[in-house]
Formats: sequence, C-alpha cells, structure tokens
Amino acid sequence: MKFCIFGAGGTGGTLAAYLAMAGNDVTLIARGQHLKAIQERGLVLHTNHRGTITVDNIKAVTADEYRDTPEVLFVCVKYYNIEDAIAFAREKAGQDTLIVPILNVFGTGGVMQEQLSQHTCLDGCIYVMSEIEAPGVIYQSNKILRVIFGYRLKQEEKLADKARQLEQVLGDAEIKGHFSNNIIRDALQKFAFVSPAGAAGAYFDATCENFQHSGEERDTFTGLIKEVVALGKAMGVEFGQDLVEVGLKMMDNLKPDSTMSMQRDIQRGRQSEFSGLVTRVVKLGKEYGVSVPLYEKIAAWGAAKGIK
Repeated sequence: MKFCIFGAGGTGGTLAAYLAMAGNDVTLIARGQHLKAIQERGLVLHTNHRGTITVDNIKAVTADEYRDTPEVLFVCVKYYNIEDAIAFAREKAGQDTLIVPILNVFGTGGVMQEQLSQHTCLDGCIYVMSEIEAPGVIYQSNKILRVIFGYRLKQEEKLADKARQLEQVLGDAEIKGHFSNNIIRDALQKFAFVSPAGAAGAYFDATCENFQHSGEERDTFTGLIKEVVALGKAMGVEFGQDLVEVGLKMMDNLKPDSTMSMQRDIQRGRQSEFSGLVTRVVKLGKEYGVSVPLYEKIAAWGAAKGIK
C-alpha cells in the first residue's frame, strides 16, 4: 500500500518505520536536520522491546518536493500545524486518497473535512510513546502501538473498502489497527487519557512514576479523566467501560521515567498543544454546561506561565 506520512516526529516516524519494515511504499514528509539525516542514513528506530533498527526503504522529502498521490495520507503533526496539513492534502491528495489524522486533539478529522470537502477525511487516534531522540532517530519507549480510525456519524462512507484494507495492512505491520464503527467514542476515550496525562504531567512537571502511586498527582490525573468523561456524557457518548480504570492501567504500564509529549515541549520552551488539550476542554465545559474545575485550574496556571 502506498503511504504518505505528513509529520516525522515520534508519531509519524514510528508509524513510517513499522509500515516500511512490512514492505509498504512509505514517503515521510520531514524537514531540517531530521530530514537530512533520514535521507543520508535512513530512519533509525530505537526501542526497548526490539532493539535498534535502521529502516532504509523510507523515502523522505519536504512537503514541496512530494510529487506522488498516496493511497493513504496519515497526518501526524501537532495541532498547531494543522493548517499546513490541510494545505498539503488539498494539493497532493486525490479523490481516492484516504486521509487519516491521528493527532492528540479530539475532532481533528472533522476540522480537516470542513476545508477539504472534495476529499475523504476520517477521524483517528494513535496510542504510542515515542519522540525524536536525535536527527534521524526515533525513540519508542514503550511497545504500545495502536491506530484507531473510522467515519464520523452521518459521514458518507467513501473509500470504505480501502479503510477495511488499511486495518489489515496495519496488522500485517505489527500495528494494532482498528477500523472503528464509533470513532467519536474511541477518539474521545483516547483523549480522556492523553489530555489528563499531558495536563497533569505539565502542571506537576512529573514523570509517570509520580502518577503510579497514591498522592496528589494521581488524584489530579483521575480527576481530570472524570471531567472528560462528564463532557463525553454531555455530548451523548456512552463509553461502556470505566475510563478512570482504563487510564490508570495504561499509566501504570508505562515506563516510570516516561513523560508526555506536551510536557516535553513545554519543558523545552517550544510551542505545545496546551490550547487543544487543556484550554479547549474548558471551552467545551462552558459550551455543554459541565463543571471542569481541575482543567480550569491548569488552564489558569498555563495562562499565567504564558504557555502556548
């Protein structure tokens, strides 16, 4: 299957490596020293569970240099770069291209679809713990790698055969792929982990170990999950499982020294997804009449710190 992956960070780089190792045609859209290193030496995937692998069958180019039409376009950028992804898809994707954004921020597929009315934009999410370790090197700290994607309620299901094929291709690449029949629920369920984990991790400047034991950090993490669950119920979403229990299990299975990507961006003084993962929840709380005091507290803290 022919893939284009827009964004070569921890998410896009890991996805590209696994897909390419399974023999798929993969082009990675990257830039700067990271791009140069991949072009010169291949993409290096450093993991704790399968060692270090150099993947040398990935094509790596800039957005402007890409001249193909992909069967599947995975969008793997930070939410603050979504307009760049939309512009790229408008120019490079075809009528038969399945566009699958797998960002941390809930509802990205719908945002893209509004501006790409002639294309097919699904919603999606990914479970992965990875980051750029050095130019051309991706560090995957935990073996979890799961991609969920699907059509939104009332969305015309164009390219459904390709979506079903994608699930199989992901599986063949040792990626747990799931073509969901309720992507809003599933994406919000993922958001109910990554948003609380990122918000609490940034606020306490803590590693996962701090959230794996009783205390203020763990209580805050679970409290944030409950606020997202309350929002989901106000939206009419029925989860069918205890998301606090699910979130704690996921947190407890992470490496103790792991941190969240938004937290790392803030630590390094970079632009972060704070507005999408924290501030947006406060806005949704007001929109749906749901009390989200912990999110309000962390949003106020972020505003005082000038976090973007």
